[in-house]
Amino acid sequence: MKDGFICVAAGTPQIRVADCRYNAEQIFIMMREADKQGVKILALPELCLTGYTCGDLFLQDTLLDGAAEGLRTILEATRHLEVLTVLGMPVRNRWDNKLYNCAVVIQKGEILRLIPKTYIPNYGEFYEQRWFSSGKGVDVLADLCGQQVHMGTDVILACETMPDLVVGVEICEDIWAPEPVSTALARAGATVILNLSASNEVVGKAAYRRQLVVGQSGRLCCGYVYADAGEGESTTDAVFTGHNMIAENGALLAEHRFSTGLTIGEIDVGRLVYDRRRMNTFTPPEKNPVDDAHGLGIGRSTFTLTPTATKIRRYISPTPFIPENAADRANRCEEILTIAALGLKKRLQHTGAGTAVVGLSGGLDSTLALLITALAMGMLHRPASDIIAITMPCFGTTDRTKNNAVLLAERMGATLRTIPIGDTVRSHFRDIGHDLEDHDVTYENAQARERTQVLMDVANQTGGIVIGTGDLSELALGWATYNGDHMSMYGVNASIPKTLVRHLVDYVARDNRKKDEELTHVLEDILDTPVSPELLPAVQGEITQRTEDLVGPYELHDFFLYHIIRWGFGPRKVLRLAEQALGRRYSREVILKWLKSFYRRFFAQQFKRSCLPDGPKIGSVSLSPRGDWRMPSDAVARLWLEELEGIN
Repeated sequence: MKDGFICVAAGTPQIRVADCRYNAEQIFIMMREADKQGVKILALPELCLTGYTCGDLFLQDTLLDGAAEGLRTILEATRHLEVLTVLGMPVRNRWDNKLYNCAVVIQKGEILRLIPKTYIPNYGEFYEQRWFSSGKGVDVLADLCGQQVHMGTDVILACETMPDLVVGVEICEDIWAPEPVSTALARAGATVILNLSASNEVVGKAAYRRQLVVGQSGRLCCGYVYADAGEGESTTDAVFTGHNMIAENGALLAEHRFSTGLTIGEIDVGRLVYDRRRMNTFTPPEKNPVDDAHGLGIGRSTFTLTPTATKIRRYISPTPFIPENAADRANRCEEILTIAALGLKKRLQHTGAGTAVVGLSGGLDSTLALLITALAMGMLHRPASDIIAITMPCFGTTDRTKNNAVLLAERMGATLRTIPIGDTVRSHFRDIGHDLEDHDVTYENAQARERTQVLMDVANQTGGIVIGTGDLSELALGWATYNGDHMSMYGVNASIPKTLVRHLVDYVARDNRKKDEELTHVLEDILDTPVSPELLPAVQGEITQRTEDLVGPYELHDFFLYHIIRWGFGPRKVLRLAEQALGRRYSREVILKWLKSFYRRFFAQQFKRSCLPDGPKIGSVSLSPRGDWRMPSDAVARLWLEELEGIN
C-alpha cells in the first residue's frame, strides 16, 4: 500500500464439481496462502464454490445449501484474515424466488456485498439463462450464512485507509458485452476492477481474452484482475485452463495459464489516479457516487486495510525510454527518426528554406540532428548538400571531435564549413573586460552564444533555418546556454532524451554497416566519445569537461524525468523505483544526491523551457511550453526537496 501500490492476486483453486465442502477447503487454503504472500485483494473464479459446470444441479436446494454451508466454512476459517476476497457462488433470493450468479465480497469473516452478474449468456456451450437471472436493477437485502447482505450491481468498494483504492466487480460476460459493467464502475471511481470468470479454452481464444482484458484496463485507466476457472471443472463439453491475468492501464503485468494457484502482482493505484486526473476525457457519471440504498446511482461500500509496504514484484525498467528487446528497440528507433524527420520536412516546406544549418560538434546530439536533417532532405527529394554543416572550433575543441565532425559531414554529403571562433570570442572578452584566464560561466557561455550567432547569420545568408541540437535531458536540467545552444529555428531533438539519442545514433551506425563502412566507423567513434560541451581548454588534446561528472549520470536523470513528468510521482516514490531499477549500479546515496540535484535544476531552469523553439514531439514525455509542460518559471522546489530531506 506504500507509495500507491496494492498487492493483488487472481487465484484458481483446484475444485471438484458440486463438492462444496472440498471446494471451500481449497478456497480458504488459497486465501491463507495469499495472505502469507502479502496479497491484499484476491479474486477467485466465477461459481468456484460449486463449480461453474454444475448444469441443472444449480436448481437443486441440496447444492445451494451446500454452497451456503461451504461459504460459512470459509468465513469461519478466515475470520482473522484481512485480505479482501471476492469469490463466485450461486445465491437464491427468496424475495423474488430467482437464482443469481454472484460475486461474494468477504473480509475477516464478514460478507460485505453480493454482486450479481449482469449479462447472462445463452449461446454456444453457455446456457446460464437456463438457471440464472440477470442482476441488472436488483437492489435487495439477502440472508446468507446468518448475515443480512446487500445484493446489487451498482456498487463500488472504497478503502478507507487508502483513498485512491476503489474496487469494482464484474463477472465474466460483463466485460464481453457492448457496454461492460466495469465502464460504469470506473467512471464512478473504481480504480481496480475484479473479474470472476469461467471462460473455456478453444484455439485462439486466449489471445482475444488477453486483448480484451488489457484493452479494458487501458480504456478505463484502471487495474484489472481476471480470475478464471481451471482444472477441476467438468470436461464434458469444454475445457477450462485457469487463464489468470493482472493488467494495468493497457499493460499486462502478470499472466498464468494451464495451471491452478495464485497469480500475484501489484497495481500502482497512484499512477492510475494521476493519469485520470490529467485526462479530461475520463468523465464521471452524471450523478456523483453516493451512498444510495435504492440503486439510484453507483453506491459506495467501504472496507479497511492495514497500511503496509507493498513488495514490488513488477519489473522496473532502468531505461524507461528505451525498449530492452533488440527488435522492439530497432522498431522504436526507426519510428522516432521518421517522426522527427517528418516534422522537419514540413517546416522546411512551409518556410521555403533554402538550407538547413546544423552546428556540428562531433558529439552525439549534433550528430543525431544531422542524421534527422538528412532524412528530411531525402523525403523532400533534395540533395544533402542543401544541409550546411558548420564546425566551429574554439578553446576546448579536441582534434578527435573536430575530425569526426568533418568526416561525418563528408560522409553524409552535407556542405561543410569550418569557422573558427576563437579570435571572435577573444575580441568579445576584450570588449566586456573579461580575463581570458578566468574560466567561469561567462567564459563558457560566450563561446556557446557566438556559435549560435554564426549559425543564425549563415542561415540568413543562405535563406535557411537553424536546426536545434539540444535534447530533452539537457532541457530538463537546464544544461544549455540561454540564447546560445538553447536557441534555434526548429529543435529536432527537443523531445529525445540523452539515453535514447545514443541508441538512435547506434541504430544508424548498425544500419549503415554494410552500406557505408566509413560512416559506421565515424558514428561508432562519436558514440565512444565522452559527452562534453567542450567549453574548457583541453589538456594534452583530451577532453577535460565531462558533462556527467558535473550534472550526474544521464541514465539516472532520464529515469527521474520519465517517472516525475509522465506519471507525476513524488520524490519518495521516484527514489524507491530508482533503487529497484538501478540499485545494483548506484548506491542509495548516489541516487539520492542526483535526485536532489535534478529537482533543484529542474525548478531553477524552467525559464529556459518557457521560450523553447518549435520541435517535434516523439514520445509521451515532452517539455514543450505550448502543451506538454506548463510551469511558472518562479515555482519553488521546497516541498519536493523537503520530502527528500526527510528520507532516512
